[in-house]
Amino acid sequence: MLAVEELLKRYCCPETVEILMIHGRMVAGKALSACAAVNADPDTRRLVIEAAYLHDIGVCRVDAPDIACHGKEPYIRHGLLGRELLDAEGLPLHALICERHTGVGLTITDITSQNLPLPQRDMTPETLAERIICYADLFFSKHPERLEKEKSVEKIRKNLAKFGDDKVAIFDAWQREFSAGS
Repeated sequence: MLAVEELLKRYCCPETVEILMIHGRMVAGKALSACAAVNADPDTRRLVIEAAYLHDIGVCRVDAPDIACHGKEPYIRHGLLGRELLDAEGLPLHALICERHTGVGLTITDITSQNLPLPQRDMTPETLAERIICYADLFFSKHPERLEKEKSVEKIRKNLAKFGDDKVAIFDAWQREFSAGS
């Protein structure tokens, strides 16, 4: 398995690494439950575990003092920045997960209508691993005081509703798919 903590340490300060490791552990737990619900193959499970820890690596380049990040970029760009870092590390599958994990994914319409400082391209999850990380990440914050507290389905739905009923519908579909049998 990839040495995720060493990779995080290469880019992030110790405090941020600690936050990302705890956040990653929480996301990995939820993601593995989702993998079990859909009987994901071993390669997908391995990728999901690694990506659970690495999907937010781009925060090291953003301005987010609450999580000890003092970069120059706006937070919304952390997925794109993570993709760039992991592409450079030779991890293209992990890199795509980084780029596509924000909310339930960002469409070109989302990017243009909200005037987001992102390239105008589709950044929605396509593969099973991408969807699982996107889904599992919605349940956990990186805020140091809430790292290990799982958000309720209703809270997630309420947060997503601010961006449109279509976003809630995507989450609801994932909820049905990834919590089957639990």
